[in-house]
Amino acid sequence: MTERNRIEYHKQQLNFAKKVGDRAGQGRAYCNLGNAYQSLGQFQQAIEYHKQHLSIAIEVGDRAGKGVAYCNLGNAYQSLGQFQQAIEYHKQHLSIAIEVGDRAGQGCAYGNLGIAYKSLGQFQQAIEYHKQHLSIAIEVGDRAGQGRAYGNLGNAYDSLGQFQQAIEYHKQDLSIAIEVGDRAGQGRAYCNLGNAYQSLGQFQQAIEYHKQDLSIAIEVGDRAGQGRAYCNLGNAYQSLGQFQQAIEYHKQHLSIAIEVGDRAGQGRAYCNLGNAYKSLGQFQQAIEYHKQHLSIAIEVGDRAGQGVAYYNLGNAYLSFEDFKQSWEHHKKSLSIRIEVGDRDGEGRAYGGLGSVCKALGDFQGAIEHYKQSLSIAKEVGNRSSEGYIYANLGLAYLSLEQFQQAIEYYKQQLKIAKEVADMFLEGRAYQYLGMAHMLLGSLDEALGNFKFSVKAFDTIRASFISEDALKISFHELYVSSYRYLCRVLIALQKTDEALYAAERGRAAALLDALKIKYGLTSLSPISNETEEDFAFISRNTSVLTMFIALDEEAISLWVLGKKTNAIFRQAALKSGGAHEDPFNALLKDSLDKIGAGRDVRCENRSLDLLRDKSTSSTKKDDKISIPSHEIIDWLQPLHDIVFGPIEDLLDGDELVVVPDGALCLAPWTALTETLSIRIIPSLTSLKVIRDSSSEYHSKTGALLVGDPCLKKVTNKRDKPIYDQLEFAKKEVEMIGKLLNSQPLTGEAATKEEVLRRIDSVALIHIAAHGGKEAGEIALAPNPGWQSKTRIPTEEDYMLKMSDLQAIKLRARLVVLSCCHSGQGEVSSEGVVGMARAFLFAGARSVLASLWAIDDEATMVFMECFYQHLRVGESASTALQKAMKRLRDSDDFSAPKYWAPFVLIGDDVTIEFDVNC
Repeated sequence: MTERNRIEYHKQQLNFAKKVGDRAGQGRAYCNLGNAYQSLGQFQQAIEYHKQHLSIAIEVGDRAGKGVAYCNLGNAYQSLGQFQQAIEYHKQHLSIAIEVGDRAGQGCAYGNLGIAYKSLGQFQQAIEYHKQHLSIAIEVGDRAGQGRAYGNLGNAYDSLGQFQQAIEYHKQDLSIAIEVGDRAGQGRAYCNLGNAYQSLGQFQQAIEYHKQDLSIAIEVGDRAGQGRAYCNLGNAYQSLGQFQQAIEYHKQHLSIAIEVGDRAGQGRAYCNLGNAYKSLGQFQQAIEYHKQHLSIAIEVGDRAGQGVAYYNLGNAYLSFEDFKQSWEHHKKSLSIRIEVGDRDGEGRAYGGLGSVCKALGDFQGAIEHYKQSLSIAKEVGNRSSEGYIYANLGLAYLSLEQFQQAIEYYKQQLKIAKEVADMFLEGRAYQYLGMAHMLLGSLDEALGNFKFSVKAFDTIRASFISEDALKISFHELYVSSYRYLCRVLIALQKTDEALYAAERGRAAALLDALKIKYGLTSLSPISNETEEDFAFISRNTSVLTMFIALDEEAISLWVLGKKTNAIFRQAALKSGGAHEDPFNALLKDSLDKIGAGRDVRCENRSLDLLRDKSTSSTKKDDKISIPSHEIIDWLQPLHDIVFGPIEDLLDGDELVVVPDGALCLAPWTALTETLSIRIIPSLTSLKVIRDSSSEYHSKTGALLVGDPCLKKVTNKRDKPIYDQLEFAKKEVEMIGKLLNSQPLTGEAATKEEVLRRIDSVALIHIAAHGGKEAGEIALAPNPGWQSKTRIPTEEDYMLKMSDLQAIKLRARLVVLSCCHSGQGEVSSEGVVGMARAFLFAGARSVLASLWAIDDEATMVFMECFYQHLRVGESASTALQKAMKRLRDSDDFSAPKYWAPFVLIGDDVTIEFDVNC
């Protein structure tokens, strides 16, 4: 029976009781109606019914009924965030229960008082009440009551940052729920355990518990419980930086809350969605969701919820750099928190105001507000919150260059982190201590702290079981510790150790992915001994290799050879502006000069919307023969900064580059005519690829995709968004003849068909439109889209990184003959885009493009590339020769045509004679 049906039933009971003059029956009906409306989040309506129940109980002299009414009114006001009013009602309930000798009622009242005091941030008082509840439950033999008391004690200790104690209580709650067969109680215990493990930073374990909670809620048909579980799963994935997954769970929570009419639940869902979108940098969307949360909180009279909404809006506006709005919203949050007596929330509001001051450069103001926040955290006993406030105070003093004071606060942060077993807080404390000592010039102290920092973060990362995406997301949070460690080691002239630190920091996430894809679960971890670590790297460097690490205004270079030790060189580069990445500026300037910037829209394999043909570059204008000395002049600054310091070491005809930062998007093959170049994300990843079984990658089979039909993908005026690609079709037909393989073209080149064939072939070649943000590939729409929408959605035709996550590729070579296929977000391990997604999925080598490519020029390029592959030359050699062919041609000598192609991963050959 739904709550709506229950309401109708209770209203019928009420009418019948009124008809027969049964006042006691009317009271019970009002009580039930109040509880039903409270379940729907309609707390004001619930209060009205509970007050009517109370009035009747007083009238007929029903002391027990009065106690129940007071209890229910307390719970309703608690839900509205009016905690003091809730406490008054719970105390009246307690008084009556003592008067009539109702021990079970007394236990219930103590439990509710504990919950109310916890909401006020008075955690020790809450614990006292929950212990009294537990004592009574044990006395009267109420096993279910004991379970609830243990659960509430666990929640209180969780709020105090005593997570291990919290977990012990939640496990006792779970044990009792299992003993008495209380499936709903088991779900509640799993929920609380998930939250406690999340507080410990053990997110994978938290997710497992929340999934068990969800499973039980589905089993018993508890829609509200399902919503709760989706909410908690969303929060756990959000903590991992998996914001898209978090959003999906929060939307499921929202859907259920709307379905069951739970307005308060809708508010929480909007709140969580706002936080997730803020984390994605979509601040305007975040603000819209927080405004919806605020609107609901005002509608239902939830003052505490309003305080939370104003606080979140303040954070969102701060991220938006709208400091005035941020300040005003944090002030409103503070006012409400003080009004409702929420001391813990009051402390958070002061912290928010401190963050606004810090962003404005008012560090003294920030310190004052952080100290107010700290005082409250100490008062309520929230040790975990206290630790994070010490971190903020340290950062403020660091900004004031008061390094010793900053160090003192970081030491207090570290002490609390160890006390509450918060490994993330501990890792950050060591990192901040390292930064402060580095700025003081105490390099040995800085070195020790950075080493402890990476150890702490590695411990957290090791707790993630198998979901590689989770490891990568978390990796982004702590990779800066490896960068700082590398910087200090270089300053101490320990360059071999610095190389290892840079390599380990960059390799970790990608190494996990490759181990999972190739099934190398027995691969031994790298030793912690520096000499062994470096020996591991150098032994597996079979060709001349250049490893790059960028650090603000300097470039560090290590050159490794098969028979030589690593040689270290460093060069400085002056920044063009206070906040400008000099390497990014240099790269952008070089690409702009050759007409290959990321925002170029004139090439016809990009996913740009229909454009005015009259304003596009024409083929005639583009086909200009450019003297080689002009090309060198345009790229000379980029060439000088990366090759200048090591030019005397570049012997031979092959070079492997491990790039960093903006240089991951550099046109490496255009910088030299004498070397065949390929890039790899890390030294370790290449070793893992090479150590994979020789039988892993397929030797036969090809998937050739060209010019997918996109005529049905239209704009609002029913005009096709994408042009068809005449030469892309000719390109794959040419390759198909070489391989004796039939390509997928036109309407046959659907996303569904491509994914069906993609995981078993040796060679994958896709010639299609590509998106400029991450290289996503437009394929023909899947059959059946007409039954769903008027025009195909992206899900029907767009091949994205997410589509490759669950695939284990066997391809030796993937050729992405699409615009921007090598583009993406630059991360610590390289470029997060389609090219790396294919490498993650198991491809041994990927050929991709860094910018928009011309349809005809690319066909000519690929024809030459495959001719050289056909005679047994490696992919890197074939790439170099195809570039030379276009560079020397009359029509396509401009570097924008031949320079974008880059080979990522291993160097491979293709065995054409075995019908690959």
